[in-house]
Amino acid sequence: MARKPLISIAIPAYNESANIDELWSRLTSMFEQLNSEYDFEVVVCENGSRDDTFEKLTQIKDVDSRLKIVQLSRNFHMEGGMLAALSEVSGDACVIMSADLQDPPEMIPEMIQKWRSGFDHVYTVITHRHGESKFRQVAAEVFYWMIDRISDTPVPRNASDFRLVDKQMYQAFNALPEKDRMVRAVWGWVGFHSTNMEYERPARTGGTSSFNPFVTGAFAIRGMFASSLKPLKLIPIAGLTLSGVSFIALVIGIIRTFIDGVPSPGFGTITSLILLMFGLLFLLLSVLAEYIGMIYIEARSRPTYIVKRARPDFDQ
Repeated sequence: MARKPLISIAIPAYNESANIDELWSRLTSMFEQLNSEYDFEVVVCENGSRDDTFEKLTQIKDVDSRLKIVQLSRNFHMEGGMLAALSEVSGDACVIMSADLQDPPEMIPEMIQKWRSGFDHVYTVITHRHGESKFRQVAAEVFYWMIDRISDTPVPRNASDFRLVDKQMYQAFNALPEKDRMVRAVWGWVGFHSTNMEYERPARTGGTSSFNPFVTGAFAIRGMFASSLKPLKLIPIAGLTLSGVSFIALVIGIIRTFIDGVPSPGFGTITSLILLMFGLLFLLLSVLAEYIGMIYIEARSRPTYIVKRARPDFDQ
């Protein structure tokens, strides 16, 4: 009898005691719906919780071997927990989702269907965020607007971490050695055949959000820098602008000297020379910035390419 495809589900969980039981109940209902076609494993990363999340997960694992638990030494934020869970999965495809039930498990069958139809990557796009403050919604819009213009790889507007990825794709993702990364931009860099699903994100069913605007903001800034070298390219633009302004100021000052005399001896010349020197300084910094950018790219050690299909596969 042919082996049924194995679907892995990777879930980071931090202080999710109030949601674990319902999460598992809804997952098992989905498993029963697809049990004849697929096998399932669930890898939950207990991300340094301060409540009894780990104890509840242990109780479930005692009666259901499909659950695997990874416990971290402390909280490594959402993406740290996600990466830890993703490193332990072994399925033919993997669904990445949160434990707070804002990523509905009922969407997984449609994701799997799209995967079986030939897509390697099925990501979700949030059309509306229920239960979130206006500030957080505006912050999300600003972030996506900025990352869309800064990132060197595509980041779909309002894309969520809730997604299904083929085994070859998540193995390529796991092989990347870099530490600071914008995960949503990295999926775009990895490539493969992608499609999306839209959904309205429901409010949390229990517990409280760990959202911290300062921590999240700092993380977003680091992520944007990690996904693009465009901020470095602003340096030569600033240098050229200052050099141009200083040159024009010098020319205007010389012309006015011949026409009107010198209204403030030395002031215009000194100001123009200072602007010129700053412009030259920024130009020199831009050269250094380009080399730093090249060093950064080499230090990340990303593979030069990722093979989707080897030539022998074409004949199968």
